[in-house]
Amino acid sequence: MSITIHETDDIAACIALRMAVFVDEQGISVEEEIDDLDDAAVHLIAMDDGRPVGTARLLFSGETGKIGRVCVLQSHRGTGLGAELIEASIAYFRSRKNLKRAYLSAQVYAIPFYEKAGFAAYGAPYDDAGIPHRDMERVL
Repeated sequence: MSITIHETDDIAACIALRMAVFVDEQGISVEEEIDDLDDAAVHLIAMDDGRPVGTARLLFSGETGKIGRVCVLQSHRGTGLGAELIEASIAYFRSRKNLKRAYLSAQVYAIPFYEKAGFAAYGAPYDDAGIPHRDMERVL
């Protein structure tokens, strides 16, 4: 494996990854997965020898950077790629001097994963697309 993570304008490739993971595997509806924020976002893509295998979507609001739509193809789970996508997202946020905080909405089962990356959960669990989530944040 020769994996690289970089910013991309190939939104279609990122959406294809999200469709495979969120729609096909997790049963989230296409209508809930596709929104009007993709054009305003920065997209990171993980490539393995030229093949897209993971993505994350970054959004910005004031001093907060939001990490969302993080997914890794089943073939690459357990390799540390998810953690690398989160660290690449944090590095991108840190390069933008006005950002002070990173935020994400975590599927409850993934909270320990995000805690290892320095995020802390806050607030009550809530339903998002039929899946329990909690908000998490990390100071940059």
